[in-house]
This record gives sequence, structure tokens and C-alpha cells, in this order.
Amino acid sequence: MKTWDVIVIGGGIIGLSLAIEVRKRGATVLVVERGEPGREASHAAGGMLVDSGAETPAALQELAIASARMYPEFAQELQVESGIFVDLREQGAIVFPPLEDARQQPAFKVESLPSASLAELEPALVHHERAAFFLKERSIDPRAITAAALETAKRRGVDVSSGEEVTAVNLSEGKVHGVTSRKTSYFAKKVVNCAGAWSGQIAPHQFPTRPVKGQMLCLIAPSRGTLTHVIRSPDVYLIPRSDGRILVGTTVEEAGFDKRTDVATIQRLHRAAITLIPELRNAKILEDWAGLRPGTPDSLPILGETSTAGYYVATGHFRDGILLAPITARIVAQVITGENCDYDLSAFSPTRFSIGSSEHH
Repeated sequence: MKTWDVIVIGGGIIGLSLAIEVRKRGATVLVVERGEPGREASHAAGGMLVDSGAETPAALQELAIASARMYPEFAQELQVESGIFVDLREQGAIVFPPLEDARQQPAFKVESLPSASLAELEPALVHHERAAFFLKERSIDPRAITAAALETAKRRGVDVSSGEEVTAVNLSEGKVHGVTSRKTSYFAKKVVNCAGAWSGQIAPHQFPTRPVKGQMLCLIAPSRGTLTHVIRSPDVYLIPRSDGRILVGTTVEEAGFDKRTDVATIQRLHRAAITLIPELRNAKILEDWAGLRPGTPDSLPILGETSTAGYYVATGHFRDGILLAPITARIVAQVITGENCDYDLSAFSPTRFSIGSSEHH
């Protein structure tokens, strides 16, 4: 009977990054994914690596900043090992207010942009003398970095089982001994729940994660140089890729597990993009989609060991899963392998919620 040291439930960027990190420490690892690895929230994300600001809860900022610092090395390692170009871009972002708390955020790298500089940076952008700020931040292609993580995990000897929906973490005398999917059981003394919006559906712990829907579309720009910087405005954001694609997003909707797109919403995002960059009238819509981000009641991720020995969790990253992948992988791997953790994770502890539990044998 085959056993592993660690089973990771969920093959998105969080689960795959963690699997690689645990494997580096010599453990045997199995990733069990309900669908196809990397096809849920990681596939739907925009990839702006925003490390601080009005949208980042104060308790999360230290981890967000640390993770952003880790990104060049993290991306380079996955790109080199997998042979997949991950399109890490360092051109920065142009932000139109309301930038609610920008100047109060010490970590914000804000420069005010006069109109002349703005016109020079982005000639196609209509700004109507609006105030704008430049932020030093990166962006990445989430689909590419997730594909690179999957390939790297496999090359490092991580086993991956796709199309296996885990229904329960199996316990014996209060300790973990594996997981059960709809098809079979797998055996390990340590299990990590990285199942994103689905994390709360796996017995014995009902983590309070919920799906938060986000709709986006992707345009093929008329020319590759149409847009260089990420643009963030109150109505829409635009994220250029190096191959000429431009992502347009996004919504934040409480819609359960409904991943359908809404024509009116996609059209509204498209119009908002054209208002900023009129040239995008001539852009082709390549695709539109909706993804389900894992939200939590306090908008903080759930990280660390549960009240059940051998059962860990890394979920609830909401809009920051791509950004927080490197730091999450490091700190949760430290917890799993009994190392001293680099950070105090008490704000993210699974035990902060009164979680129902029932034993499964």
C-alpha cells in the first residue's frame, strides 16, 4: 500500500507551491486535485502583485510585502525548472484615485505623476488631467506561473492525482492517516487543505471559506505596445502581458459557486477599458471568464495547524493567492516540518473560528 509523508488537497498555485517547498525538505508528497490542476482561482486571477494598500488588511501587510520581495527568485526558479515563460513584469502601475489611503501607507511606493509624464509613459491613455500616481509593483501571468509550478512539482517527484474530489480527511485516534476521495483513499500522516473556495466542504473541519466571484475578459491589443504599465482606476483595471494581451477586470460578487459570466458585466468592463484607452475599440475579445476566490469572514487567509494533529490548512487567500504563494509555501512548510516559523501566524490560525468537527475513520 503506497503512502506519502504529506498529502496536499488542491492543485492551485498555493497547493503546488507548498508541495514543491515540502518536497525540497525531503518529504514525499501527493497533490490531490478535484478537477484539473491550476484551473480554478489561479486560472482566473489577474496577476497584479500588489503588496500593500487600501485593499490589503493591516494584519496581512507584513506577509504581503515579504512575498512580493520573494517573487523574482520564486518566478525565476519555476521558469528555469519548468521551461515555461511566466511573464514577470516590472514596469509598475499607474493608479488613478480614489487611492484611499495611499499616502498614509508607509509601504506604498507612490510618486505623483504630472500630465506630461503620464502622456509620455502611456501615450494611448486618456487621463483628462486626472491626478495619477505611479507605483513600483510587478505583475505576472497567473496561468503561466501555475503551469510552471505544476511542471516543476512533477519534475521534483511530487505525485499529482487529478479529477479526485476529496470528501474527508481520515482520522484514527484523533490523528490524520490520509484522505478519502469519491474514488479511493490515500494514506499519509500529514494532510494540508489548500482547496480554496472548496476548503470548507471537506470533513472533519468546516472552515468558513466562501466563493467570491470575479469576472474578467482578455483583449488582443491592436499593437503590442498599446499598453506598458498596469492601469488601476476606480472602474476597471488593465493588465498588459508581454505578448500583446490585455486583461480587463474585475468584479467582486457574492454569487455562490456560480462561475457563469454575465454579458452586461463583461460589456461594462469592456466599455470602461475603452474609456481609458480608446484604441482598444479595435481590440479583439479573446475570452471572458469568471473565477471563485476563497473569501473568509475576516478577509484574512487561514494558515497553520488545525486542532487535529497532522492536519494543516493554507486557504482563504481571497484576491492575494498569486501574490502570497511564495511566502505561504515557505511558512506552512516550516510549520508542517516542525521548523521555527519565520512569522507569527496567530492572526491566521484556523482556531480563530469556532469550527465544527466530526471524526472520520
